[in-house]
Amino acid sequence: MSTENRQWVLKSRPPGIVGPEHFELKNTSVPEPGDGEILVRTLYLSFDPTQRGWLNEGPGYMDPLKIGAPMFGSGLGQVLKSNDPAFKEGDVVNGMMAWQDYSTLKNGTGLMPLQKVSRDHPLTWAFSVFGITTLTAYFGLQEVGQVKEGDVVLISGAAGATGSAVAEIAKIRGASKVIGVAGGAEKCKWVVEEGACDAAIDYKSDDMEAKLRELAPNGVNVFYDNTGGPILDAALANLAQGARVVICGGIASGYSGWGMPDGPKNYLFLILKSARMEGFLLFNYASKFPQAIADIGKWVKEGKLKVHETVSEGLENAPLALQGLFTGKNKGKTILKVADPT
Repeated sequence: MSTENRQWVLKSRPPGIVGPEHFELKNTSVPEPGDGEILVRTLYLSFDPTQRGWLNEGPGYMDPLKIGAPMFGSGLGQVLKSNDPAFKEGDVVNGMMAWQDYSTLKNGTGLMPLQKVSRDHPLTWAFSVFGITTLTAYFGLQEVGQVKEGDVVLISGAAGATGSAVAEIAKIRGASKVIGVAGGAEKCKWVVEEGACDAAIDYKSDDMEAKLRELAPNGVNVFYDNTGGPILDAALANLAQGARVVICGGIASGYSGWGMPDGPKNYLFLILKSARMEGFLLFNYASKFPQAIADIGKWVKEGKLKVHETVSEGLENAPLALQGLFTGKNKGKTILKVADPT
């Protein structure tokens, strides 16, 4: 085991798009696990748009990261030393980890409990098809969107980890048409040919409202929104009677700075269409995770739910991996490989 522990810390708060200049790579010593703790070597790191919000000064669903503190997110690590009888040397665990080579972890702390990861399938599946983004798609579409057979479903950010899973689950649940919104011809081609969308709208070149009226002449029954901004406005102008709008994210804002982005201009269509718009947090459904994992596993086995991943390598590239979420670099789940398991 190396005695050097590379660690990315927050150097400054990004006013706009996050990048490598907002972090500093330091060399620290490998920590020793305390009572009830385990020492893990980082194998993979996961990246999600919500991490950008943690860098802002203002309040959110968790405290903002302090300047000089290690950046973190979901990670997979292999246990090197254990002072917790629930984990043994060699186990691979999934939990909240810093952007560093080695971390000490204690179960019961952080946003999510530590979980052993099965080696019956590729380790990265713990982030992608069995990860938080697929669970977010599962509950947002079914619990909030209440998708049903015959629905026309519209998804923004359709090439992302959550959006691509929403498209597949919508088809599993019997949606008659799934329309994905993505940026650029390449991504629009991908969401149809590799994903589960029946059609795509390129928000960079298409007239959103006109294209949506063409593809969904009777309106949209469920809109799963990962972006906000003008795409949300266009969707609100083309809702079906009794439509459900699921507010999952606002990546169009870049999650920059503090203060809410401008709200939708077309919100009065919610009245005209007797529709509803609702936001949610995944952790609200924690008690239902076991059933969700069982359903997802069944769909993967049946080939109905695919694995979509963008994997890069090297801890030194962690800031670029996060930045890529906001610059259109990713298709499916964004993952960074740090080390190989033994």
